[in-house]
Amino acid sequence: MKSYQVLICVWCVVAFGEAGWVRVWEDNFDWNGGVDLNKWEFDVGGGGWGNNEEQYYTSNRRENARCELFPGSANGRLIIEARKENFDNRRFTSARMKSKAKWTYGRLQIRALLPTGRGLWPALWMLPERQNYGGAYWPDNGEIDLMEQVGYDPQRIHSTVHTKANNHMLGNHPSNSVIVGDATNNFKIYTLDWNVDKIEMFVGDEGNPFQTRIFIWNKHGDWTTWPFDKPFFVLLNIAVGGSWGGAQGLDENIFPRRMEIDWVYYYQWR
Repeated sequence: MKSYQVLICVWCVVAFGEAGWVRVWEDNFDWNGGVDLNKWEFDVGGGGWGNNEEQYYTSNRRENARCELFPGSANGRLIIEARKENFDNRRFTSARMKSKAKWTYGRLQIRALLPTGRGLWPALWMLPERQNYGGAYWPDNGEIDLMEQVGYDPQRIHSTVHTKANNHMLGNHPSNSVIVGDATNNFKIYTLDWNVDKIEMFVGDEGNPFQTRIFIWNKHGDWTTWPFDKPFFVLLNIAVGGSWGGAQGLDENIFPRRMEIDWVYYYQWR
């Protein structure tokens, strides 16, 4: 009996020692051409997207979403490009990509170079797969904004969550921002750690991706403040104008403008 207990203890030690973050999904964009439609799909259309935005999001159009190799390298990146052009009764085009994979809890990391230009509104964020709570998909079922930036204040990085009880329509959304002086000149790693009882978001560099914690939100209350226990997917986009992005006007002479994404990784604890 004692030897059996010893074996169980040894197994537990080994299992615990091997536990850690495991990469379960990734896209490195290491080619010239269109995006991988096995991994991504597109939100399509104009209509303001609930924020009075001015762009039309196109579907798998390489002018707005494509992969490009870095010059002289086998490594590539995703280009999301906002353009000034007439398209389906809109004066601007862009792309809003969504991961086909969904997860509950985990670590999302995105290495990105942000654009500049008054009127732009790029974002790296997550939405729920389906409506599980309340009478409305949004905000009842939550939103996680890993990174938002507005072009009139390009060095300020915002991280936010929205819930039924806490959202920007009520003016009480949990949010924080930090200054990242080279966010538009150098690639930065944006990290979301999403756990059973806590959400944290960070920005950093290759050697220290957790260099600066932007935001923390602890679980409390019921689903109205914590709907973050269901599958979510990743979104990547640049909006043009809108209630926040266009709050200080829109410089129509900046276009085209691009956000570059070196890679997207998703990890889960195993």
